[in-house]
Amino acid sequence: MLFRRRHPPHWVERLRVAMWPRHSFSRSAKYFFKRVLRLSASPHAVAAGFAVGAFTSCTPFMGFHFIISVFLSLFVGGNALAAMLGTSFGNPLTFPFIWASTFEVGSLILGNGGKSFDGENFRHGLMEGSFDILWPIVKPMIVGAVPIGFIVGVIFYFVILKLVKAYQAARHARFFERRRLAELAKAAMHIGDGEKKHEGADGEDDGDATVANAEDASRDILKVASDERKEASG
Repeated sequence: MLFRRRHPPHWVERLRVAMWPRHSFSRSAKYFFKRVLRLSASPHAVAAGFAVGAFTSCTPFMGFHFIISVFLSLFVGGNALAAMLGTSFGNPLTFPFIWASTFEVGSLILGNGGKSFDGENFRHGLMEGSFDILWPIVKPMIVGAVPIGFIVGVIFYFVILKLVKAYQAARHARFFERRRLAELAKAAMHIGDGEKKHEGADGEDDGDATVANAEDASRDILKVASDERKEASG
């Protein structure tokens, strides 16, 4: 495969990059959201898919977020790839806050208020695979994930929806502008050739002017294409 790394990174390296990108966080976030905006789907499908992914990442079902998000995206008309990208809301930096908040909210809903999330006990339960240790912690996390995930999903839906609409509108405008300039250049070249053939020397100046207009249109096309490449490279 082209551009595939010769030596796949170790899981430790992947974890390090996830927590601390090679480049700045702002650049990595910008690149990530551009990937979301460029998905070939309707604004609603992209926004709904991403929102479902963000909602799923608030649940404690580690290792199943991709599967759950893709499944849920079918019910809201969301894009499956956007749903998988949306699960990135849950990451090593945000999981501690997600787990603590879902546990406390779930405890309040279940009438067990006053308890705080015990990260050490949770880790011990995961390592031991003990259901008796995990369930008293996971149960309120599941319950609390519903309202918190819903709020997170709604926020992401409207934010992504607005961004995708703006991006797609700008992309369509550039496409039609590029096509208009291409048609203008083609027509100008055709007129210039016709004038040179039928008018001879008398129409030489007009033909040269028309060709010059065509060249200007061609330069405009190249400028539009150059701007698109710069935007794509970010």
